[in-house]
Amino acid sequence: MEERSTFKKLKKLMTFTPILTIPNADHKLHMEVDASGYAIGGVLSQQQPDESWRPISFIFQSLSETERNYEIYDWKLLVVMTGLRQ
Repeated sequence: MEERSTFKKLKKLMTFTPILTIPNADHKLHMEVDASGYAIGGVLSQQQPDESWRPISFIFQSLSETERNYEIYDWKLLVVMTGLRQ
């Protein structure tokens, strides 16, 4: 029984579509980023009055041939700068 309820919960979380929220200057922001050898991505979230976090925007960008030759710390910096620019 426990396995079935855990599976249902996992399935719900994987199929849940996050709803974007409108930015509010009075609440905390949080940016999560990641990079691989082929792409960069991230999500900007904001803390809500009920203490939960909701996404404000998502970014995803394929790396150019030149960018794929960057070191990992340069990929991380690139995704942070891309996220801040957005």
